[in-house]
Amino acid sequence: MGRAMCYQCNRPQQLCWCGKVTPMPTRTKFVILMHPYEHRHIKLNTGRLTHLCLADSELHVGEDFDRHRAVRALIEDPANFPVLLYPGKEARDLSKGELRAEELGERRLVVFLLDATWRLARGMLRFSECLQGLPKVMFSNAAPSRYVIKRQPEAGCLSTLEAAHELLLALERSGLDEYRDQQQMLDLFMEMQAFQLKCEQANRRPDFVPRSKRTSEESRYNPSKRRKVF
Repeated sequence: MGRAMCYQCNRPQQLCWCGKVTPMPTRTKFVILMHPYEHRHIKLNTGRLTHLCLADSELHVGEDFDRHRAVRALIEDPANFPVLLYPGKEARDLSKGELRAEELGERRLVVFLLDATWRLARGMLRFSECLQGLPKVMFSNAAPSRYVIKRQPEAGCLSTLEAAHELLLALERSGLDEYRDQQQMLDLFMEMQAFQLKCEQANRRPDFVPRSKRTSEESRYNPSKRRKVF
């Protein structure tokens, strides 16, 4: 018989996160679009933890969202101002105030985040025309990734949780939101990693190589070494 699971945080009940999380209210609505690979294979998924930490957030799993009713409803609602967090030349830099409150008017800012590797995220965007048409936003001068259980391929690559944290900092500086608890997500992120390292230490074999020290050649064949969107 398998272990009893918490179906909210997707962890064994004895290791459930939910009692440690206080959902934080925000003016912005966050919509986390998780690739099916993340949902099925990545146990320590930061997108799911981000969803638990943000009171006004939704999490949907899929690759093609053109026929996804909830996603389409949020995009098409005239009371919303939907944007996609996706860096690039066309993206507005929230850290530089390139999106103003006057532009939103009375509309609610709705930010869509792709919870996937770069390669998979590009596929999600290619399959979903409803996302392609959204204004893109980004942030700049972010802190380096705090990942310790795996090495990010580039300095600018962040986990979904870290991206949400940096996004909220930028929104607060722009006067678009209020980031009330700036430590909760980061503290949970570090606690999550500490637990993983503890488990790896307990199960370590003589020939075990820590994730953070595996070579780039090995990582090409290791699903845990995947490039995150941010």
